[in-house]
Amino acid sequence: MITVEHLSKSFGDFSVLRDISVDIKQGEVISIIGPSGSGKSTFLRCINLLDRPSGGKIRIKGIDMLDRHTDVAKVRQKMNMVFQSFNLFAHLSVIDNLTLAPMKLLGKSRQEAERKAHELLRLIGLGEKYYCFPDELSGGQKQRVAIARCLAMEPEIILFDEPTSALDPTMVSEVLSVIRRLAKEGLTMLIVTHEMDFARDVSTRVFYLDEGAIYEQGTPGEIFGNPGREKTKAFIRRQQSLYQRLFSADFDLYSLNAEVESFCSRHLVPLKSRHGLTLLIEEVLQLYGTSSSFFPIDITVNYSEKTGQLELLLESPPGSANPLELQGEDSALGLAIIRNLLLDREFTHSDNRNILKLYLKNP
Repeated sequence: MITVEHLSKSFGDFSVLRDISVDIKQGEVISIIGPSGSGKSTFLRCINLLDRPSGGKIRIKGIDMLDRHTDVAKVRQKMNMVFQSFNLFAHLSVIDNLTLAPMKLLGKSRQEAERKAHELLRLIGLGEKYYCFPDELSGGQKQRVAIARCLAMEPEIILFDEPTSALDPTMVSEVLSVIRRLAKEGLTMLIVTHEMDFARDVSTRVFYLDEGAIYEQGTPGEIFGNPGREKTKAFIRRQQSLYQRLFSADFDLYSLNAEVESFCSRHLVPLKSRHGLTLLIEEVLQLYGTSSSFFPIDITVNYSEKTGQLELLLESPPGSANPLELQGEDSALGLAIIRNLLLDREFTHSDNRNILKLYLKNP
């Protein structure tokens, strides 16, 4: 379906993509993951020539996209793209957004285009929004309309460029549900995403991009369960856990809370659980106090989507005490709050580190 050979892309002296070669078969769902700035979006934009490659070859169903005689616009009619921003026409109603291109480019009658638009809106759960305007919709609804507009062109390939990155976390699941449904229908899809659980569930293959190249590729089980290369392993660990190091008692609590909130939002942690986690971290760190013997403290948060279990690990220098065993009037209230939040706890120590493991109750 798609063949890429030795693809490269540079902006001036800056190389964004380097020697990418890959074949994508009909019906495959490819999730493209990797750190920010690794070239994921540029890779998609080069495939449909929104960014023209600096070198290499791209063939879509055997058609050479870089041949100057190729009708790129005609190929794009069967290879649509859904962007981070919704790009709906603000002055047009939802139904007009969906029917404009099929009438202008595919030559469909208004009646035929509207019939198809109604079907697609029902498919994405927005059957009652036919005559609304984009500013009357939520972010998640706008993105679903953008997907429906793409489907109205009856594409064989869809490129998704981080389709949920501009959404409030509460709206992410509704868009991902639509993409999951499309995956089951056999469309060929390339999806740049930061939603690791989604990529694991929906993909036939996963590409891990790093420094402009496909550093590793494999099935979701291979990439997320047993990656073979070090950069992939480190990236997957970072996505599945939150890690922060506090060097002194003067750490930035507001920044730490923001990182915790971002991690919880990314993994759709329930609101009560994330509030409990934030409170637990604050209360435990209060117990550590200002003593330099406790620092640096390494904080790791793990979350299991299957069980809903949140785990908090605090690692401190050897010889430091277990903060949950401290006695005193100042610590009594904090300890009571912590006990109320915990399902279980464990304290271990060695010559290298002391580790306090805390397991939060599920709400």
